Amino acid sequence: MSVRRGKITRVSGPVVVAKGVSGARMYELARVGEEELVGEVVELRGSVAVIQVYEDTSGLRPGEEVKLSGQPLSVELGPGLIGGIFDGIGRPLTLIAEKEGAFIRRGVTLPTLARNRSWFFMPRVKKGDKVEGGDVLGEVPETPSVTHKVMVPPGLRGRVVEVASEGEYTVEDAIAVIEREGEKREVWMRQVWPVRRPRPYRAKLEPRVPLITGIRKIDMLFPVAKGGTATIIGGFGTGKTVVQQQLAKWSDAKVIVYIGCGERGNEMTEVLTTFPELKDPRTKRPLMERTVLIANTSNMPVAAREASIYTGVTIAEYYRDMGYDVALMADSTSRWAEALREISGRLGEVPGEEGYPPYLADRLAEFYERAGRVICLGSDRRLGSVTIVGAVSPPGGDLSEPVTQSTLRVVGTFWSLDKSLAEQRHFPAISWLTSYSLYVDSLSEWYAKEIHPLWPTLRGRIQEVLRKEAELLEIARLVGIDALPERDRLLLFFGRVLREDLLMQDSFHPVDTYSEPEKTLLIAKVIMRFYDEAFRMLGMGAPLEKVASPKVRSMISRLRYMPLEKVEEEVRKVEELLEAAARRGEGFEEVGSQVA
Repeated sequence: MSVRRGKITRVSGPVVVAKGVSGARMYELARVGEEELVGEVVELRGSVAVIQVYEDTSGLRPGEEVKLSGQPLSVELGPGLIGGIFDGIGRPLTLIAEKEGAFIRRGVTLPTLARNRSWFFMPRVKKGDKVEGGDVLGEVPETPSVTHKVMVPPGLRGRVVEVASEGEYTVEDAIAVIEREGEKREVWMRQVWPVRRPRPYRAKLEPRVPLITGIRKIDMLFPVAKGGTATIIGGFGTGKTVVQQQLAKWSDAKVIVYIGCGERGNEMTEVLTTFPELKDPRTKRPLMERTVLIANTSNMPVAAREASIYTGVTIAEYYRDMGYDVALMADSTSRWAEALREISGRLGEVPGEEGYPPYLADRLAEFYERAGRVICLGSDRRLGSVTIVGAVSPPGGDLSEPVTQSTLRVVGTFWSLDKSLAEQRHFPAISWLTSYSLYVDSLSEWYAKEIHPLWPTLRGRIQEVLRKEAELLEIARLVGIDALPERDRLLLFFGRVLREDLLMQDSFHPVDTYSEPEKTLLIAKVIMRFYDEAFRMLGMGAPLEKVASPKVRSMISRLRYMPLEKVEEEVRKVEELLEAAARRGEGFEEVGSQVA
């Protein structure tokens, strides 16, 4: 397609108006000015095009040339994405830094995938095989943790007339030729896909498998399904980024896509410096071997922030199509919405609530709708999923603001961060009173079958104790704890045990940072066993001081910091001693002294 050209007539921040570009299309990629800055057509008025530019527009002048490419904003997909660091429009920041140094000039462009790097290709089809979109042509060991599957592009089908032999190839080398009705088409290891268009799949499935996060409060009380959606909402300093980084580090997804969308540079620096040093608890391999980072910090061009989540979710869908479970972290969608608001204002659009564009809710819904657990394209039955977790930073913690409300309408899990919990150093500061998960019922069968039949029952009982504790604390603030009956004071004791010994977690402790579901279950079981025996003995006349034994509680508190094998052994000892004390019916003081 021939390049069409126009002239700049107006520059307003990241928005550029160009005339003389008849035939332009919405979301068409443009090159703006003498430095050929990357932009995208966002509005058309006859032969006048309005372009949002993804780089700093300082110094652009009316009269400079605009070139339209005829193609939408797209991202290259292929081996080399894992372990890479890219900006909001898919440019490789590491490679650009090697070429340009610490200060990257405007207009510099490098392809997403390195052209000079070779990959070891292993064919999985042979000459004469019939293939269709999504079928695997071959495999590439992209990292020791992820095997890259080279697939037939969606929409292409036919007969393989040529296939590369096993060996080293670049992403520009043809690895197969497919013929259909006499027309031959070469297939490479890379694909190019428009970021705003969802990648197709065969069918979407019900979310019935949980994403195991290693965070006890999430796995036990507010789980998210693979292929589901979740949001973390809280004011400044409540720990949204820490929770998302924990999810990126320890969740059992095969591939992680982490989007730093408008967040502070030091937070992305922490990600970039800590991730290469961390090891996956399951594979014991470095986490970067399964991670893709999209960095678009608050000091980078605002327009690229708007594109970054589309770039990230397209990469996530690509690995989903290989049959992998992918988790995408967007930190944060509030900054993304602010970019929408700024661009909308410069376009002169009628503002909606709090200045956000009227289509804010639609854009958020479109983004979260790209999550899902699906049957992938292809003749073989592959299952893959994209789980989306977005962070929202409401100004002043106001949950009634538009981004929060629009997000809550479309997500399945809501983790509400409480500032008072954060001030108490309770991590994660997820409120058990205002958070919820719509996946609880659909995931209960999996937890009961794969972890323990008691899991759903324990979850319900724990939530009930925490709810009653909150009610009693309100009463205690009025009349004092000493005025409450003994049963109520005992319930307050167990509420605190659950909060501090089960739900609280130290993200910086080498053991407590990640809790297997089996470990979470053991701790929950022993606490509720203690709870049942304590209330039974209190009913038999045992004194409250002996029933609510701090010594027994200290035994349970130590379980958080023990590896799973040690926890199993210690829980057996505690249960045996609890049973012995229950037979005597005189309280737990002797139990505590025996173990201590």
